[in-house]
Amino acid sequence: MRLRSFRSADFEKLYEIDQACFAPGISYSREELERFIAHRNSQTWVAEEAREIVGFLIANREPRKTMHIVTIDVVAAWRRRGVGALLMDAAERWAKDHALVLIGLETAQDNLGAQRFYEGRGYRKVDEVENYYADGTAAWVMVKELS
Repeated sequence: MRLRSFRSADFEKLYEIDQACFAPGISYSREELERFIAHRNSQTWVAEEAREIVGFLIANREPRKTMHIVTIDVVAAWRRRGVGALLMDAAERWAKDHALVLIGLETAQDNLGAQRFYEGRGYRKVDEVENYYADGTAAWVMVKELS
């Protein structure tokens, strides 16, 4: 498996993956996804196997030495095969390289698999946000402090 930076030719595939990974109201619109990727403080990693994109992660560097994980998407057939860990390793390494001290993200309250994945990486729940997603789903805000 290979990890690389986003290229503009990847956009349609990333949009397709995001639509497949998340329900309407949680998945991003084309415009939202494009805006997150293009943000000047954003970094997008793409995981590929045999030249096929199998996952991606978008993160933004924010004020107060914080990084926000916007989304991590892994194609269903590739889940639990190390893709998410590879992407998170890259994002966390990037945060450390930029002297960031905190990483934050949101995950749907009912997405127990994602919560376990993040908790296993040292993230902890710090806040619950009602109606976070457009479909009314609540989210957990989870954070990890970097040393």
